[in-house]
Amino acid sequence: MRVIAGQYRRRTLRSLPGLEIRPTADRLRETLFNVLCAGDPASLAETTWLDLYAGTGAVGIEALSRGARMVLFVESSKAAADLIAANLRSVGITGGFQIVKAEAGKALRQLEAAENVADFVFLDPPYSMRDEYPKTLTVLAQSKLLGERSVVIAEHEKRFDPGEAFGELRRYRTLVQGDAALSFYRR
Repeated sequence: MRVIAGQYRRRTLRSLPGLEIRPTADRLRETLFNVLCAGDPASLAETTWLDLYAGTGAVGIEALSRGARMVLFVESSKAAADLIAANLRSVGITGGFQIVKAEAGKALRQLEAAENVADFVFLDPPYSMRDEYPKTLTVLAQSKLLGERSVVIAEHEKRFDPGEAFGELRRYRTLVQGDAALSFYRR
């Protein structure tokens, strides 16, 4: 696993052994950022990201490499949160991030209370935790963490549909690549 593009391009990232963490594949991450950039890499500059169920931190690190101003990594597993910190250090990232060691719902309440607003929210719970998709998307739909132009992206198994709409949050695009899919939502 590696950083695809930007300032930290080609730097490697580590994962934890076993199946607890399933990092977003390099190719899927590349597709995600190509879609979000729409041919203009500068469009990600100075953005704020919320990387929920962050795992290895690969998506958030990719965002920082491509010019994001801030990434808020949310991870409930201590081992995974420590891994994110180690990956950030190994790549050479020293600022522009915060690691929140908490369950997603609790972290969302904390971040909203701190008046954070995310341009992009990426959520990728373990595929076995299907209930987390509607729960988290419903909280986000009602949250002040999303601005008018915020985009929420959910990575999921292609055979699983996380849902079309959650309050004002509506899916506007789905991309399938291999066994994984990305669902894009906005208000």
